[in-house]
Amino acid sequence: MCLIAFSFNPDASPYLVLVANRDEFHARSTAPLAWWEGKSSILAGRDLQAGGTWLGTRRDGRWAAVTNVRDPAAPPGRESRGALPLDFLEGDRSPETYARQIESRRADFGPFNLLVGDSGTVWYVSSSGPALPVEPGVHALSNGRLDSPWPKSQRVSRALKGLLASESVIEVDADRWFHLMQDREPAPDEALPDTGVGLEMERFLSSPFILSERYGTRSSSLLVLGEDSGLAIERRWSPAGTVLGQLEYRWPGPSAA
Repeated sequence: MCLIAFSFNPDASPYLVLVANRDEFHARSTAPLAWWEGKSSILAGRDLQAGGTWLGTRRDGRWAAVTNVRDPAAPPGRESRGALPLDFLEGDRSPETYARQIESRRADFGPFNLLVGDSGTVWYVSSSGPALPVEPGVHALSNGRLDSPWPKSQRVSRALKGLLASESVIEVDADRWFHLMQDREPAPDEALPDTGVGLEMERFLSSPFILSERYGTRSSSLLVLGEDSGLAIERRWSPAGTVLGQLEYRWPGPSAA
C-alpha cells in the first residue's frame, strides 16, 4: 500500500472511513480481497510472493495497513513488511501493545509505516520513529511519515474531508469514493519531496494514482467500519488504468453480530 487517507473518530459510527491505493509492480502475483481460507475472520488481499497483506480487517473491527518508506539506501530487511498487518490481525494484542512490540524489532523489516487500530484507538509505528497514538481526525500516509506534507497526501486529505462533509457513508457510491484516489496529475517540481530517487522518479511517484506499464496503482480500497456494520470494497486496475474488476463485502459489526 502506498497511499492511505482515513478519518478516525472513536465516538462516531462508523468510527473509521479509509481509502487507499496499492502501488506495486504489475507482475507481482496477488490474490484479490477475500475472507482468508482457514482464517475466516480476516478479510484482506494477499501478496502471493511473500504471503502477507497490505491492508486488512477482521469481523470484530480490528484493522491494519502498511506502506513502504521511500529510502533507496536502506537494506531490504529479513522479513516481509506484509507480515506486519497480518500478524496484528491474527492476534489479540491491543493496537498500542502491538505497535510498541514492533518498535522494538523494526530492524527486522525494510523501511515501513504501519497503522493498527480497533474501534477505540489507532496506533502508528515506523522504521524511523517511535510508536505513537493517532489523534481522531483526518490523516494521510504515503511513503514518508504520517501526515508528512507530500503533495499527494495533502490532495487526498482535502478530498476526503470534502467528501465526508457531503457524502453519506451509509449508502456508499463507490465511484465517488474511488474518484478521489484517481488523481493522475503530477505535483509541481517545487512541491516534490527529496527522497534520494532523483527528480524524474519523484515526479513519476508524485500523483495519487500512478500509471505505467511496469509499475503503478494496482488496486484502490474503501474500508468503512462501525459498531453495527463493516464494508470493504476493492477495485482492481490494469496497467493502462482501466478497471479490471471490483469486489464488495458487507458484514455485521460487533454490536450486531
